[in-house]
Amino acid sequence: MVVYLLGCKKSDTGTDSGRKAPEQKPRIAVVISTLNNPWFVVLAETAKARAEELGYAATIFDSQNDTAKEAAHFENIIAGGYKAILFNPTDANSSIANVRKAKNAGIPVFCIDREINATDAAVSQILSDNYTGAMLIGQYFVKVVGTNAKYAELLGLVGDNNTWNRSRGFHSVVDRYPALKMVAQQSADFDRAKALQVMEAILQAHPDLDAVFCGNDAMAMGAYQALVAAGKDKQVKVFGFDGAEDVIRLIAEGKIMATGMQFPRTMARMAAEFAHEYMQGRRDYPQKVPVPVELVTQENVHKFVPYGRKDEVSQSAPKPNAAN
Repeated sequence: MVVYLLGCKKSDTGTDSGRKAPEQKPRIAVVISTLNNPWFVVLAETAKARAEELGYAATIFDSQNDTAKEAAHFENIIAGGYKAILFNPTDANSSIANVRKAKNAGIPVFCIDREINATDAAVSQILSDNYTGAMLIGQYFVKVVGTNAKYAELLGLVGDNNTWNRSRGFHSVVDRYPALKMVAQQSADFDRAKALQVMEAILQAHPDLDAVFCGNDAMAMGAYQALVAAGKDKQVKVFGFDGAEDVIRLIAEGKIMATGMQFPRTMARMAAEFAHEYMQGRRDYPQKVPVPVELVTQENVHKFVPYGRKDEVSQSAPKPNAAN
């Protein structure tokens, strides 16, 4: 008796004939300056989630505020065949080379929240209107602190345009009042721990301080901690910028005066949608897209949640998959 063994014919790829291997989703990279700040975590996770809703595989890269790490991420992203980059730069100047390298490799880059000082590299830059937001804080600062007082300013990273746009917006208001004197201006790198140390030193030099304007809410929290430790939290009024959870809570409790609410979810979703539209063929993007900043005070804090308005967050439920 002769027995014939019949096996299934295999294709060259090792799969059964007639069966296609599942197609891999195109990949989008989300490169963030640092994840050591809850605000940037919201930015990163929202961008990733929206990209995934649109049908892409998304990966978050943390640059840890290090331009060398950022450059290494770009090398890996380019070598890895990613289709787009949603990018929160570490430095307005140093990051330009990375964006141009991606552009030359045919990978579109969309900047989120932080800008680069070039208009021919990224496809588009989606940015908070920091200058106008800080003007609003300056106006409220004068209203609450008065026009005859001593104040300090804590600056963010000196290589980040957001630092200077916020500072210039604030000073465009307060500098109109000669008796409103800035007695100290120091960088704390947008970092809570550094802000605590800087504020401690400022208080030793200027124990009669009346107020402090901080370029982000992490620094506002560090400054507030220093004030509490020195027993001066009732004396010195604190103003921040971002809309972070701790600061929103302390504004509601009457312990911090105000902040400028940015909208990281709005910017992140827009960047992911821009990238999707680019891959669908769109090319007509504005170079810069300003996103308004809103003043949050004890009078209106009930309308806000961390990193956004209550109505904005309630409307941000997942959207239908739009990928083809």
